[in-house]
Amino acid sequence: MKNSQYYELNVFLILKALRRRAWAIILAALIFGGAGYAFSEYMITPVYEAEALMYVSNRSYYGGDASGSISSSELTAAQSLADTYAIILKTRSTLNQVIENENLDYTYEQLKDMVSSAAVNGTEIFNVKVTSNDPQEAERIANGIVKVLPGMVSDITDGSSVKVVDYAIVPSERVSPGTLKYLVIGFMLGALSASALITVRAMLDTVVRDEGCIIREYEFPLLAVIPDHFKSIGTRNNRKCGCSYGKAEEDK
Repeated sequence: MKNSQYYELNVFLILKALRRRAWAIILAALIFGGAGYAFSEYMITPVYEAEALMYVSNRSYYGGDASGSISSSELTAAQSLADTYAIILKTRSTLNQVIENENLDYTYEQLKDMVSSAAVNGTEIFNVKVTSNDPQEAERIANGIVKVLPGMVSDITDGSSVKVVDYAIVPSERVSPGTLKYLVIGFMLGALSASALITVRAMLDTVVRDEGCIIREYEFPLLAVIPDHFKSIGTRNNRKCGCSYGKAEEDK
């Protein structure tokens, strides 16, 4: 029973300490949040993404059906071709041609890491995305790819081609880093750090502040209590005299 009371007393003291030092928790959260914001704004190089859209066409659509209707199997074939073209897009021959045409200062491996492509919502349209620290460069590379890709596709595959749906434009907003994410992480880290420090200090605090603490913790009989004269006369310093033990020795 004593251990249970001791645990409950510690929880109460910790919560009381956290409430008493709430200002410190808020201050730490604001400082860390501001540091996270500053780090994302001034220490991390922003990344921009330019996107172009291309459409997969298959000449077999127009072969046997005079009505021009397209069957579900033909649509499925076109969707699979979109995945195929995404692979052709990242081949060495395609990207080296883009590097040469756009006079880029990148190796094939570097440019490959900057480029991605995927079908859009399972349709015959697929996107070409290029990420770069320079928004103008991202747009230039993306449009350079959509200029080269149709010729590469026609040389490799028969009876199909790709057409440009939408050229890339210069991105106005960065895709990373997320300023809000760093702000929230910093805010939470500051609050948790301050709370942990206050909790540890409260758990290591062995100061006896009232006679009830002795009875609850040690179950010792209390014979007498030295009165706190400062508290009894109501001086301005009474809020600093939380402990009545040993005060008499200091007054002598």
